[in-house]
Amino acid sequence: MKNWNEIIKEEQSKDYYKNLKEFVDKAYETSTVFPPKEKIFYAFSLTPIDNLKVVILGQDPYHGYGQAQGLAFSTPKNIKNPPSMVNILKEIEDDLGRVSSCDDGDLTPWAKDGVLLLNTILTVEESKPKSHQKKGWETFTDNIIKYISQNCEDVVFILWGAPSIKKEKIIDKEKHHILTSPHPSPLSSYRGFFGCKHFSKTNEILNSVGKKEINWWYKKRIDSKIYPYRQVLLWYSLRFDIL
Repeated sequence: MKNWNEIIKEEQSKDYYKNLKEFVDKAYETSTVFPPKEKIFYAFSLTPIDNLKVVILGQDPYHGYGQAQGLAFSTPKNIKNPPSMVNILKEIEDDLGRVSSCDDGDLTPWAKDGVLLLNTILTVEESKPKSHQKKGWETFTDNIIKYISQNCEDVVFILWGAPSIKKEKIIDKEKHHILTSPHPSPLSSYRGFFGCKHFSKTNEILNSVGKKEINWWYKKRIDSKIYPYRQVLLWYSLRFDIL
């Protein structure tokens, strides 16, 4: 199976991506764009495809200063948790009866544990949500999802909100597991996100197929030595070769 670097480089060679790159490069030169350019592909560097167990799909990055870090729903530890993250943490505690291991909002431990935190749009202009939609990112992330669907087995796809749920049609339901609910945003969380129990359900699925469950709920250091050189080389190659 190919690694993320090889998969992304294939996308890079396509015409749609060349147009996307031109748009994104210009956007970073002429406006304030999040996440920092070197963090656009950060999610892939933390979750190698051969350690992939779960995909959580977001929409576009947080558009406030300092919030986005290249991982869907995640923020740096020093940033106040956005409302969606607050609701995610509440659901974890209600579902599992324990406080989340990521109560500071930084979901890096989940990513290292096998959760690909993927937004469907990977960049955004400051204070302008969805400002980079329909520029090519949706094609890119659809192709990533299709590759996972075709080449991996028993991945749990967690789809929150209508835009993410639409991705069901490109996921092979015979090979993978799909959990859906409304988005954790305060605008929709009470319509079915609260009580969805996706965290316990995910671990039940993983246990049933012989995979190690995700450490959602207690602090346990994920060993950064598992994929040391591969992570560093992948991140730097994506930073300097792709955008």
